[in-house]
Amino acid sequence: MIVVGLFATVCLAALAPQSASADESPLNKTAPQFVRKTLDGGKLDLGNFRGKVVLLDFWATWCASCQIELPAFARWQRSYGAQGLQVIGISMDDDPELARRFYRRMKLSYPVAMGDEQLGAQYGGVLGLPLTFLIDRHGVVRARFQGETDLKLIDARLKELLSEP
Repeated sequence: MIVVGLFATVCLAALAPQSASADESPLNKTAPQFVRKTLDGGKLDLGNFRGKVVLLDFWATWCASCQIELPAFARWQRSYGAQGLQVIGISMDDDPELARRFYRRMKLSYPVAMGDEQLGAQYGGVLGLPLTFLIDRHGVVRARFQGETDLKLIDARLKELLSEP
């Protein structure tokens, strides 16, 4: 299962265009707003997190790299939440029940909603997973990480954003 997920991630990343036009990328622009129902039935409105640093993570249950990142993101939510971090997960799975079971098994400590092609398009297209954005306290997308990324790089950038007013 992990091998299949890794293969799918590599294949999806290989099919992705190597560069996106500046109009498609949300980098250094106000993060596209959305409202979604969370896996536990609540309401997730990105606009409600202004004033916080948001780690917005697009993932799927079959994605091996996602399975490595998700526990770290849950730890960061617990560790940095008091400093103003809010992790938000967007499952790109087709089956909400599969995502819900995975969410519970992974003991994620942050809200997760279901994503789709429309939401992915707002963020420049989700053509490979994982795809993680860091959004500053003013709602501007300040970093984008796609594919298997060294968690130390994400953590360092996250700490920079948390230290900014």
